Amino acid sequence: MKILHTADWHLGKRLDRFSRIEEQRAVMEEIVQIANDQKVDMVIVAGDLFDNFTPNTDAVELFYKTLKQLSCEGKRPIVAISGNHDSPKLIDAPDPLARECGIFLIGYPNAIVSPIKAETFEITTSEEGFLEFRFEKYPYPLRILHTPYANEPRLKQELEGDKQVSMSQLLSDKWHFLANTYCDSSGVNILTAHLFMQPKNGETLEEPEGERLIRIGNADMIYTDTIPPQIQYTALGHLHGFKNIGSEENPVVYASSPLSYSFSEAGQQKYVVVVEVTPDQRPSFEKIPLTQGKPLARKSFDNVPHALEWLRENPNTWVELTLELKEYLKAQERKQLYSTHEGIVFLIPKMSWELGKSPSGELSLQDINFENITPLFESYFKYKNSGIAPNKEILDLFNEVINTPTE
Repeated sequence: MKILHTADWHLGKRLDRFSRIEEQRAVMEEIVQIANDQKVDMVIVAGDLFDNFTPNTDAVELFYKTLKQLSCEGKRPIVAISGNHDSPKLIDAPDPLARECGIFLIGYPNAIVSPIKAETFEITTSEEGFLEFRFEKYPYPLRILHTPYANEPRLKQELEGDKQVSMSQLLSDKWHFLANTYCDSSGVNILTAHLFMQPKNGETLEEPEGERLIRIGNADMIYTDTIPPQIQYTALGHLHGFKNIGSEENPVVYASSPLSYSFSEAGQQKYVVVVEVTPDQRPSFEKIPLTQGKPLARKSFDNVPHALEWLRENPNTWVELTLELKEYLKAQERKQLYSTHEGIVFLIPKMSWELGKSPSGELSLQDINFENITPLFESYFKYKNSGIAPNKEILDLFNEVINTPTE
């Protein structure tokens, strides 16, 4: 049995003021093509389907269009769960219609999906957080433990019974109950969740830059050893880079986002994962590179001509451009940079003054030559305030600050 695992679509996400919808359309088409070329039997989308609780019309339209194409007119089932960026109510809303097309949208943890019989498959068993599929072409079932993004508000009813139970313990108990009840070696056993999970032994993972954080502190950390031993493959969402935090025998995989969504992901290859799995056997998986979307680049230059040269050579790129200059960036130079390249997302001028060193090797205010700093302050103030120059009161205050003796 072949399953395509993808996650973190973030449909509707912008890069500062720039829309990414055309890139998202292209990469969604690529994912559909991969699913068809690989002849996958099922698709799992592990959360963060949209970028916010109120996605725009273009994002919603692209979401439904993509799911319809992936479902092959209802012949290929899709399980899509909500992430921490998604409104569970919005994800749940179209389920009565979507399920008739083989698309199962699950917004809340412990949701129950009603059984259904389609042309090539059926759901034979369903309870809170669990689905069992039977396929016409396979003599064995597929069991899926599903956990959309879970936090205390979304698990309020379950947590009210015992205030001392942590969310990690609650999830572990639920998963083990379901696995012990349904997941024997006669079928394929999968877990999908949108969580920030850590390997029990290994490097500590960090959440993506610019991502809405799931974890605050370490008190309720969720580790890979909470996954029941019956589970053959765990399909996770939340981290934007591909990573197997499990083992080769029992993969626990973040598939990655389909596009680079922040400059911390610059140069990062994106993937979908195709898993091949049969009952009571070690699964195999292949990460398939995605090629659509503009690359993101973080570039730094110490002069404007070199920056302009690179920009001309790399027109189809989103750029975070840092200029470390000895003089402040002139308005004409700024205009020239933006007219040369349409993809400058952030332009960060930095002053690289020659600073003296104190005897200790540390910088202090006495080490800095403030002789020409007032014009720089005026220029920076105008830049941050839409061209409005600082008044006399602000300049007097600034000069008072830089001339205040230090102890």
